[in-house]
Order: sequence, then C-alpha cells, then structure tokens
Amino acid sequence: MSYRIVNGRAYSVGNIVPNENLSKNISTKNTQDKKSFKDILNEVTYKHNGFIVSKHAALRLNQINFTEEDMRQIEKGFKMAEDKNSKNTVMLYKDIALVASVKNKTLITAVDKNRAKDNIFTNVDSVVIL
Repeated sequence: MSYRIVNGRAYSVGNIVPNENLSKNISTKNTQDKKSFKDILNEVTYKHNGFIVSKHAALRLNQINFTEEDMRQIEKGFKMAEDKNSKNTVMLYKDIALVASVKNKTLITAVDKNRAKDNIFTNVDSVVIL
C-alpha cells in the first residue's frame, strides 16, 4: 500500500481518511536532530558583542592578529557610524580598512594597508577613523 503526504498528514492512495499513526511518525521523526536556519547561520558567522564578523573578515582578522581591545574599538566605530545614520562604512583602524554594514551590524571584510593599495571601496556612505 502506498501513501501520499498532504499538509503533513499521510493518506493512503485511493482513501480520503488520514492514517493517524503514520502521520504522527512522520511529523515527529528527527525533529530534535534538526537545526534551525538561525543556528546554521550562527555556525557560519562569528558573533562578537554588538556585531557579527563574517567568515571572510574573521579569516583576515586572524591573519592580522586582532586582539579583544581591537574588537572593542571596532564596536565603538559601529556605534559612531550608527549615531550618524550610516548604512555602510569603511572604518580605518591602525593600518587596516574594515568594510562594515552598519545597518546589519556586520563586519564584511578587513583589508590591510598593503592589500588596499589601488583598491576602490564602493557603496559606502561614511568613513570612520578610529
């Protein structure tokens, strides 16, 4: 005998009466093992206090050897840009340019002085100098 799933309930083919036992097994199967989209997203991104660091930015910051104090300074930069109603900004900190989405509170990337040569930052509405 075969079944068709309609709106989360199992119906045997040719029969309009739902099979309650089968639909209960289907709906409760592995619900504890499933992760929400937010959980998966948090595994991909790195959260730090009041902002999110993208995977790309995290790799770059690890190469640059950023400390907790540096991260606190970046958080202050987010606050300064937010106070001026910025949406996207470039933060200049030490010899590093940090591209950030203030609206989404996300640090998108980090570019050191040597890599920033001859680069253009587009779609930014402010620059924060820390």
